[in-house]
Amino acid sequence: MHPPVFIGSNIYRGSSYGAHHPLSIPRVPTVIDLCRAIGWLPPGRYINSPRAKPQALTTWHTPAYIAALQHAENAGAVTPETRDRHHLGTLSNPVFAEMFRRPATAAGGSLMAANLLADGGAVYNPGGGTHHGMADRAGGFCYLNDPVLAIHAFLAQGLTRIAYVDIDAHHCDGVAAAFHGDPRVLMISTHEANRWPFTGPLDDRAGGSAINLPLPRGTNDTGFRMALDEVILPTVQAMRPQALILQCGADAVTEDPLSRLMLSNNAHWDTVAALRGMAPRLLVLGGGGYNPWTVARLWSGVWATLAGHEIPDRLPEPARAVLAALAWTRRPILPPDALIDTLRDTPREGAVPDDLRRDIRALRTRQTAWV
Repeated sequence: MHPPVFIGSNIYRGSSYGAHHPLSIPRVPTVIDLCRAIGWLPPGRYINSPRAKPQALTTWHTPAYIAALQHAENAGAVTPETRDRHHLGTLSNPVFAEMFRRPATAAGGSLMAANLLADGGAVYNPGGGTHHGMADRAGGFCYLNDPVLAIHAFLAQGLTRIAYVDIDAHHCDGVAAAFHGDPRVLMISTHEANRWPFTGPLDDRAGGSAINLPLPRGTNDTGFRMALDEVILPTVQAMRPQALILQCGADAVTEDPLSRLMLSNNAHWDTVAALRGMAPRLLVLGGGGYNPWTVARLWSGVWATLAGHEIPDRLPEPARAVLAALAWTRRPILPPDALIDTLRDTPREGAVPDDLRRDIRALRTRQTAWV
């Protein structure tokens, strides 16, 4: 088994969706800097992501949309017709300097990962996970859909059992649209109930290809662990996937401004650890996450979990300096010391809501093609 590989790029460094957008914050660069400061990212484990070529993107996206996205970046503006048809130049999906090159690099990383995983192993592409992109339009800050492109790449290798697990706070509507009814792909999503994009209810099976578990507002580590142990892991184990993709969005933690879930980063790391040995090919992606400190800490811990590094009780000074240097327009003052001095959150345990217990029981008794 090859050692895990981290895919990154300098295109994320200094690139922003705009000063007032939730993705004005640095994310992937901070993870790279933090992992290097702790000594977790030697040169041999880091690969620069290529930029996907337009033709490679049309395995899912339409040529007209790719052309419109490229034109919007070159022109620095969109026409009303392009905005209406492709949802470019909106508040969620604004025009910015790298609006084609940045998502094409994230997609290139996930396509590269699929190729690297042909013989097995684990690859981490924290710039990926853009699960809202549709074939002909942008959605939810996602201009392209790299998870869909990676799954298509695995299918092109001849794989017939691919599991996609998504623990972002928002439902993976783009992935669900791409593989609705495809018997080769199983999608499992936990996401906050009654939150945008308002898809993925409990009874939505995506034509038999999905298991959706909406989490009630305030779900904590205890409730998520029940979902992991009683829904996610048994289903993946029953499927025996040849490849597994984990979208590890960081927006389900308590401090994130775009959800009302109350997880600690331990929930994500436990998921990575539990899934690590359940398929010969594992691709771990980023996704949502809109607090710069919590994203950096969570995604750095994901890499540590994949690569077998022990997470220290207190960060060394170079790593602490990376976190202390962050700024956030939504929070002009420094965060609590715990978000700078440590990587691991205090576990957030508590009662499990009755409706979550009920929904987990319903999924456990549901007969699916995989169980």
